[in-house]
Amino acid sequence: MDRTPVLVGVGEASERVESASYQALSPADLAGRAALAALADAGGPGNLAQHIDTIATVRQFEISGPGFSPPFGCSNNFPRSLAARIGAAPRRAILEPVGGQGPQHLVNEFAHALFAGEADMVLLAGSEAISTARHLASQGTAPNWTETVEGELEDRGYGLEGLMCMDLIRHGVRSPIHNYALFENARRARLHLTRSQYDQAMGALFQPFTDVAATNPHAMARERLSADDISTITPRNRRVTDPFPRRVIARDQANQGAAQLLTTVGKAQALGLNPANFIYLWGGADVAERAVLERGDLSASPASVLACQTALDAAGIGLERVDLFDLYSCFPIAVFNILDGLGVSPQEPRPLTVTGGLPFFGGAGNNYSMHAIAGMARRLRRQSDGVGLVGANGGFLSKYSVGIYSATARPFAPFSSHAAQAEIDAWAAPHLTVGGEGRVETYMIDFAGETPSATLILRDADNRRFVAASDPTRPDLVASLVSDEPLGGWVTTAVGAKDRTVITSFRPAGA
Repeated sequence: MDRTPVLVGVGEASERVESASYQALSPADLAGRAALAALADAGGPGNLAQHIDTIATVRQFEISGPGFSPPFGCSNNFPRSLAARIGAAPRRAILEPVGGQGPQHLVNEFAHALFAGEADMVLLAGSEAISTARHLASQGTAPNWTETVEGELEDRGYGLEGLMCMDLIRHGVRSPIHNYALFENARRARLHLTRSQYDQAMGALFQPFTDVAATNPHAMARERLSADDISTITPRNRRVTDPFPRRVIARDQANQGAAQLLTTVGKAQALGLNPANFIYLWGGADVAERAVLERGDLSASPASVLACQTALDAAGIGLERVDLFDLYSCFPIAVFNILDGLGVSPQEPRPLTVTGGLPFFGGAGNNYSMHAIAGMARRLRRQSDGVGLVGANGGFLSKYSVGIYSATARPFAPFSSHAAQAEIDAWAAPHLTVGGEGRVETYMIDFAGETPSATLILRDADNRRFVAASDPTRPDLVASLVSDEPLGGWVTTAVGAKDRTVITSFRPAGA
């Protein structure tokens, strides 16, 4: 039997609160509908679900950390809740760790498992019903989404090791938007752009994404926007955290599910599946970046770029051979980083998304790239000689998985990212210190509270890096950071309570 792994079916399900057909589906129901759609997409006679021996699912945001409590409950065994909805009885049931890299990582992993004869048919799936959960809570409605399902579960844990930095948390960097603001402003510093110029660059990058989302029936926002609509600060597009207006941030209010059905060419042929639907994985990569403060340059994630190049090398092709991209787009820096690293213009004529991207299609928790793979498969079926690259990002530019796909048949060549990961692990890290005087390397200003707050990453005279935060008793200093240019400015600090370094003075560069 030909053990070449092949993607034979893709499916998606979604619903919008404002739709006349809205049913307030649970995450398990959305995943079930997506899985049924993937089985139908694969076609063939008989019941394909009975051939599934492995179901691996992506972890919902609501269960993505210890102590998280879904407001309406959840399944104790999500893969087997999904199996019950489609009539499957898998030997293995897997719950993947946290991170947007998960869907592509699972494809890479189970392509090798299929090739090695460790599985014959694998269903990958995930879903989010964040918009419904918020809507029902606002209405005072409390459905019961708790399910107790018997059977083995391979729970791979949260996978949060190395993601959270206590020094950053202590100084107010507690969420993805805070971390990504640090990266984005570091890139602005490297390019010597003003705030206004960078706003315009973010708007220009994402404008074509809205064109794609406008035609996607599963997109949460289907409105074509101009670059100015995206970048201009208005009451509807407020500045959430410097430098981010609301419209460049992943749209987490989404109700979306997606699924992929993988098997081998031999199994697919034995089942009578249509070879015109087959999508082949030509190459892939999975890497982990250094912890945030251990990165030499906060304006880039070279590990993610190395993952793309490693996947292209595994596929035996150059970047010019790629026709379609879907680059993870939780924030602009996630896209800019890959373009910068690969030498691709932000005005690249080749599509950078097949879904519409996370701010417009929807940021379906850890599962967004399951939708990207589904969209890529459908596009490649219509372009039989085309090649697509899916880049999936997790954490804070922390984990990156890549897949190179085509409808053109090719024997599977196993690939490894061990050499790339060893290279990443060997990169030098900057020296760290605590407090003193320093020049602003990058910063974030959070506008979510009653008054803005700021966190700065600084370099002292010996180029050692340290972190400082604004003092709530000194709103004048935050006001100066908002009105003046923080980048390159000079700051003095003092170490206060709980080892928290606070800003005591700020002088803009050149002042």
